[in-house]
Amino acid sequence: MKKNRSDSRRNFIKKMAVSAAAVATGGNVMAKENKTVHYKLKNKRPADINDNINIALIGSGGMGVQDAITALSTPGVKMVAACDLYDGRLKEAKDRWGKDLFTTRHYKEVLMRKDVDAVIVATPDHWHQQISVDAMKAGKHVYCEKPMVHSITEGPAVIQAQKETGKIFQVGSQGVSSLGNEKAKELLKEGAIGALNYAEGFWARHSPVGAWQYPIPEDASPETVDWETYISNTTKRPFDAMRFFRWRNYLDYGTGMSGDLFVHLFSSLHFITNSYGPDKVYSSGGLRYWKDGREVPDVLLGTFDYPESKMHPAFNLSLRCNFVDGTSGTTYLKLVGSEGSMDVTWDSVVLKRNKETASDDPFFIEQMKKAGKPLGDRKRILPPEEIKFEAEKNYKGGPYDHFVNFFTAIRNGGQVVEDAIFGYRAAAPALLCIDSYNNDMAISWNPEKMQLIKK
Repeated sequence: MKKNRSDSRRNFIKKMAVSAAAVATGGNVMAKENKTVHYKLKNKRPADINDNINIALIGSGGMGVQDAITALSTPGVKMVAACDLYDGRLKEAKDRWGKDLFTTRHYKEVLMRKDVDAVIVATPDHWHQQISVDAMKAGKHVYCEKPMVHSITEGPAVIQAQKETGKIFQVGSQGVSSLGNEKAKELLKEGAIGALNYAEGFWARHSPVGAWQYPIPEDASPETVDWETYISNTTKRPFDAMRFFRWRNYLDYGTGMSGDLFVHLFSSLHFITNSYGPDKVYSSGGLRYWKDGREVPDVLLGTFDYPESKMHPAFNLSLRCNFVDGTSGTTYLKLVGSEGSMDVTWDSVVLKRNKETASDDPFFIEQMKKAGKPLGDRKRILPPEEIKFEAEKNYKGGPYDHFVNFFTAIRNGGQVVEDAIFGYRAAAPALLCIDSYNNDMAISWNPEKMQLIKK
């Protein structure tokens, strides 16, 4: 592994040196010293149509509707059914997708339909596992919103169902299919930042909806909401519109900040690094601002130890989520290595390399001389070299590409990256982060075997 890393790093340095030499001779591959260099990321993923695919939406709330809209923007996809436990959403579904749309409160009625090829599972988290397993056993392909499961014990059943049925199962952390993630993966493999030793991610919000204070319909009642089905697999309690429409705030149904947002960062990080996940999880935080009866914190800090593996060296990860952020709207994933760093979003990568890194590579030394930058003993104070890779205009984004990958796998009998095993390995540290916070303790995890380590 070390030899491969060394070769990749050497190849990347050669590319950088050639680019610098091009500048010296009038080329335009790289900008002048201390300037940011921009490259356009091109989308190489056309959505070919072989067969039409009929989809159904199970869970017709905000995220489910957005998923369906994105799915239907890809060629050859038709919506034929929608399911939800609130009547108002079923009416909205017919208004949006046509009066002929089949609607129901009962997801199994959707699974019985022969005209449904695939389902989008966008219910609250506590129904992900059961509906996904039932759907695959009913012969349906599944696109399941993140996190894949509600608790650490539920992952194996989804993995087993995918193996037994052979159906395409994809988790909805859309960044995994984005141009930004793909470029970051390529750059890391090429040795662009040297050996990875640290990563961090941050998600900030400061708005009622961003902090999960979703609107509650005026007609919300036991008559318009199938409350008994909603709570049938969890704690029994009287009807509570807050717990139904603002479900992310309650542990019976949601998975807190880490299950909603950290899982995106885990998914991207694992895709970029080929990692199985951390072996130690610990977190802290608190409820600082949104004191509306919720059971989960609005500020959460997670720390994760990643062991050395065949895919990467040992490194540390720090994640933060803040719903009390006065600047708001910030999210990023940063990878830091021995020779530089990458700031990664779904649409861009900003690569920063340390210009003072010494090199004994003869090719590198010779090219620097040609570029008018001989390597002498006297060092200068220089900023890191910055290269920005940005998606081309009109790029449809990671969510679109994610559905293209899903439907392509269905049509061609192929595979997806974010299958049940990948999804569980991304969900597990997020779920353990909640457990660590609630129990005020560090938790050990075997990321390869996907098992808790008991002490």
